[in-house]
Amino acid sequence: MPRDLRFPFAFARGTDLIDTVIFDVDGTLAETEEVHRRAFNRTFADFGLGWVWDEALYRELLGVTGGKERIAHFVARAGGAPLEPEFVAAMHARKTAFYTEMVRAGEIALRPGIGDFLAQLKEGGLALAIATTTTPANVEALLGAALGADWRKMFPVVAAGDMVERKKPAPDVYLLALSLLGRKAESCVAVEDSRNGVRSALAAGLRVIAVRSAYCDSDFTGASAQLPDCAGLSLELLDSLA
Repeated sequence: MPRDLRFPFAFARGTDLIDTVIFDVDGTLAETEEVHRRAFNRTFADFGLGWVWDEALYRELLGVTGGKERIAHFVARAGGAPLEPEFVAAMHARKTAFYTEMVRAGEIALRPGIGDFLAQLKEGGLALAIATTTTPANVEALLGAALGADWRKMFPVVAAGDMVERKKPAPDVYLLALSLLGRKAESCVAVEDSRNGVRSALAAGLRVIAVRSAYCDSDFTGASAQLPDCAGLSLELLDSLA
């Protein structure tokens, strides 16, 4: 595996260096979407609404990034009057509480292959970050349960959807992650599981590894590599992209 000795923790061919991997969360680090769906439905019941998002509908709704935006889109497509932003925010906060409760109860684990890949990246000295449309509370619940209380040492940078003006497929969340990392896009690779995520990372100038997930079997046009699952993630794959 070729390395540039001037940059001992980066993979290099020619002048293209990879020293950072930025991960999406939902569907990428873990198969979270079914638990998200159940949390939405619990919330709708809790608010006395007659809404039920089945698997087929939720798969369609995932084309809209962000939980609050997804609720608003659902109401609009049903021909309903727009909801007050405060009401949507209250519903989303309740949904987040339900979701984090289920995560902390052990209902979600990292996808097979992710743990080994994170260990390889840590051993190789590469920097890690998160770029997601989900909330920081959801990230903390998932990674705290999966990696322990010190998960922030592995992922010191978390760029989340509510921290930027526009969510994926806009590049904002990746641009924020790059800014917080102090790195250029050319040295980073994104790992994503959705078309919107791939588009976001590409628009920010990153190379992308796309992994298919239970709820996203997307068009990954533009991705540097496409995998059927996370088992194929490896340092060797990163090296092939450099």
